[in-house]
Amino acid sequence: MQPEIRVTADGPYEVVGLPIGRTHQIETEYGEPIDWAPVEPIPTDDEVVRLCRCGASSTKPICDDSCETADWDPVLTADRRPLAERARRFVGTGLAITDDHSLCTHAGYCGDRFTTVWRMLSETDDPEIRARVQGMVDRCPSGTIAWAPSRDADEVEPVFEPSVAISNDGPIWVRGGVPVTGPDGEAYEIRNRQTLCRCGYSRNKPFCDGSHKVVRFTDP
Repeated sequence: MQPEIRVTADGPYEVVGLPIGRTHQIETEYGEPIDWAPVEPIPTDDEVVRLCRCGASSTKPICDDSCETADWDPVLTADRRPLAERARRFVGTGLAITDDHSLCTHAGYCGDRFTTVWRMLSETDDPEIRARVQGMVDRCPSGTIAWAPSRDADEVEPVFEPSVAISNDGPIWVRGGVPVTGPDGEAYEIRNRQTLCRCGYSRNKPFCDGSHKVVRFTDP
């Protein structure tokens, strides 16, 4: 079967032909995310795996049909336009950053207690700072931010095999250019990095907007 993720109208995500695992953010003693933990596979024998998107399943991340009785809004509201039509571009020396903030999950890799990638753009004539910015941008799970070597160049993306990683107490991290299709059969723009809401509260469904942090979503 061709790998894809299907968003059902009033229920779960249907994940087809993709490995699924769990990961979590690695943080400093100050709670600053600096990396991702290796993905631990979730064994499954099903060709189609149903992942919860209402946030109420008792078998997270797997759907247990709680979506049929839970008080949640399944309506999909995300802008279907290409990211390039929404993103802003910030230019430094030897580096440019694109930013489509509508996709931000507030994962926190874009800054620390001292600075942010946007502030560091003014210092990217220094190769070490430029490399640091690139690394921070590459760890953004949603692709909200990406980097390019110049104002007019294409973005350079980290390499991922098509897969799904369940972020601890966070969204579904879809990697490697996996198609995500709505209930109407229309595909969203295929992107290398995407994050899908699984708390049920995003205002940008099917994508995560960081609402899981506000509602203190947990996945024991």
